[in-house]
Formats: sequence, C-alpha cells, structure tokens
Amino acid sequence: MSTFQFDLVSPEKLAFSGQVDQVDVPGVEGDFGVLAGHAPVVAVIRPGLLTITVGGNQQKIVVLGGLAEVSEKGLTVLADVATSVAELDIAQFAQTISSMESSLAGKQGSELDRAIERLDHYKSIQSQLTATAMH
Repeated sequence: MSTFQFDLVSPEKLAFSGQVDQVDVPGVEGDFGVLAGHAPVVAVIRPGLLTITVGGNQQKIVVLGGLAEVSEKGLTVLADVATSVAELDIAQFAQTISSMESSLAGKQGSELDRAIERLDHYKSIQSQLTATAMH
C-alpha cells in the first residue's frame, strides 16, 4: 500500500507528522478516508475521532473541529484541539458534557441549536470511546 505525508497540527503542538497508509477524518459533511493519491480537497472537521493507520496499526485522536486539506503534498489537519485517546481524561470529558448539558437552559434560538449540535458531537465521541475501551 502506498503511503503519504500526514501532519496533524493543533494550537498547542504538532500532534502527528509522518508517513501513513490511511487517515479517517470526521468531516462536517460526513466522515471520509484519505489514501495516497486522494483528490485535492478542503473540508471542515466536526468534533469526532480521527483514525490514523500505519502498517496495520491504528491510532485514534479526538479532534474538536478544524480544517483538513488534501493536496499533492499529502494531508494536513489543522485541529482546534487534538488529543490522543490514550492521553484523554475520560472523567474530565464526561464532566465537560455535563457542564454543556447544564448550560443549555440559558440558551435559545440558533445559539441553542449550535449548543445542542456540539453536545451531540461530544456525546458521540464519548460513545465511541466507551465502545473502544470495551474492545
């Protein structure tokens, strides 16, 4: 299988840089996989799990929004937040969800819609993390 260059950058750090076989990205318009030779594209990322595959091994990273750009140079993801599942404090993540739920009461209209959408993304991540932990 051909490899390609993948760089995952967040404001805090360069979270990943190297040759990969495949990257599965949680896009706003749907999840998509990137392989070597993928057509150029720019996509908005939703909060979710990004999966990096190298030599048959998978590494999962929680991303909380950002942009992905596929070019002839490879794939670059500029993530608002990028945290390896292994480094994620699941209890703190659950507390963040509880806080988000509590704050819904003070919102209305489009602000409430956006808050609910973000909360749904976080709950989806939590569900995927729980399923991953059981395997």
